[in-house]
Amino acid sequence: MISLGAIDILDTYLSPEKYTGTELRYISHTIRRHDERKWSQMIVHQGSIAQAGNRSGIGSEIAGRYQFSYGWHLNWQPIADRLQLKAGGMIDADLGFIYNTRNGNNPAQALAALNLTPSVAACYRLMIKRRAIDVSLEAEIPLIGLRFSPNYGQSYYELFAKGNYDHNIVPTFIGNAPSMRHLLAVDFPLLGGTCRIGYLGDFRQTNINHLKSHIYTHAVVIGVVKKFKFIKIR
Repeated sequence: MISLGAIDILDTYLSPEKYTGTELRYISHTIRRHDERKWSQMIVHQGSIAQAGNRSGIGSEIAGRYQFSYGWHLNWQPIADRLQLKAGGMIDADLGFIYNTRNGNNPAQALAALNLTPSVAACYRLMIKRRAIDVSLEAEIPLIGLRFSPNYGQSYYELFAKGNYDHNIVPTFIGNAPSMRHLLAVDFPLLGGTCRIGYLGDFRQTNINHLKSHIYTHAVVIGVVKKFKFIKIR
């Protein structure tokens, strides 16, 4: 899947200003499930690049991120062949950077986080003119984790060249890093295949080490859905 949309970036280590612009993201979303089992695996790879500017128009930031998620979900169908529900948890890894084109001493910020994330999903199948259309919603809220962050006033030179550790691996939870990701999508048949269109909302924020940061994304998602059935040969 490909998503394109608006991004809002704040990182007070780099600047007290908010930067707004455009994000382009690639999403690989894989679900594996055996027919006879209630549990399914979900593997998600996301890579994004964004460019944003400040209110004055004389400064810009470039951001790049890679996100990996691996999870297990329990599946059940309260309405056979119509409604499918999932609930479970995931491990999320988030790596990336933000580069500020105006800064001299501290022009960039590294992003690194690991989270345990509860997640839920629902999918409802509509039949319109004998065609199956699936409407799905996924939601994830990071519960606890660890995040890298320089401390207020600490330079990367102090941290890496001099080895001055200052609470740079920070435990996170909903209180200091309230975040959420949700995807609303519609899958419909087209030209012999299945296409997807939807809305992605990805909201990440922290308030740690006397520094505030957030990355908010609102994007339109388009893609192709493929289903494979593996047959075990005994």
